[in-house]
Amino acid sequence: MRIPLPPVPLPDRLVEVAREFEDGRQVPADPRNAATVILMRPSDQGPEVYYLRRHVSMDFAGGMCVYPGGGVDPRDFDAAVAWAGPPPEAWAARLGCDEETARALVCAAVRETFEESGVLLAGASVDSVVADTTGADWEADRVALESRDLSMTDFLTRRGLVLRTDLLGVWDAWLTPVFEPKRYRTWFFVALLPEGQVTRDVSSESSEVAWIPARVAAEQADAGALALMPPTYLTSMEIGTHASPDEVLEVAASRSVEMFCPAVEPLGSGWTLSMPDRLRPMVAERRRG
Repeated sequence: MRIPLPPVPLPDRLVEVAREFEDGRQVPADPRNAATVILMRPSDQGPEVYYLRRHVSMDFAGGMCVYPGGGVDPRDFDAAVAWAGPPPEAWAARLGCDEETARALVCAAVRETFEESGVLLAGASVDSVVADTTGADWEADRVALESRDLSMTDFLTRRGLVLRTDLLGVWDAWLTPVFEPKRYRTWFFVALLPEGQVTRDVSSESSEVAWIPARVAAEQADAGALALMPPTYLTSMEIGTHASPDEVLEVAASRSVEMFCPAVEPLGSGWTLSMPDRLRPMVAERRRG
């Protein structure tokens, strides 16, 4: 499946639908908060990123290649969760939300990464990380988390672990356009694959997984060989401009985000969806190339 990449001409029908929402003739769906994690490892082609291809039968982004992630669960709001790294108020300032939401987003980011890749950003102390999560007991806990039979707080407490929030970096935030029937406020995080841990094809929502250099993923999307939604494509392109995961994390360390919702804007004689201003020069240069 080939998805047109930004800037994408919009059909007149969709432009009219978007205007109906913007002028109040239709009411947008309430968005759900979500977190996604760009899980990286080094390669000779820059940061290599973990992608999951969603089942084509999924009602949101079916067939698309995505990063591990998902919606915030009520249990992610538990203030008793063992926590290492910046406090929730610091995350709130960088994520552009309240402390309670920030705590839940960080918990969801770590939980979803474990559920969908088997990688756990937690350790027995504030300066250690779990080295191996491939055993049958880890898999049982992963399944229990995925089914919501086990909370993140209970999981960490039982294993004597703390959430290593300092292993996450802030990257971006996207809100699904107003005319979509299912909408998400999605905060994008970055993280380095912990030493000793390996990813596993365990997500019940994906048909296959792959490690692909971010810049190669963008090139494959350009060629129609990889189906990426516009935020994933633009993020892959941006991550791919950096030489290493460490460089990405260095940028992320000083980054704060504002939620961006694509809106209809002119494109030649037609219309397209907007993108964050900081990405426009990069996309224009790519199109010229």
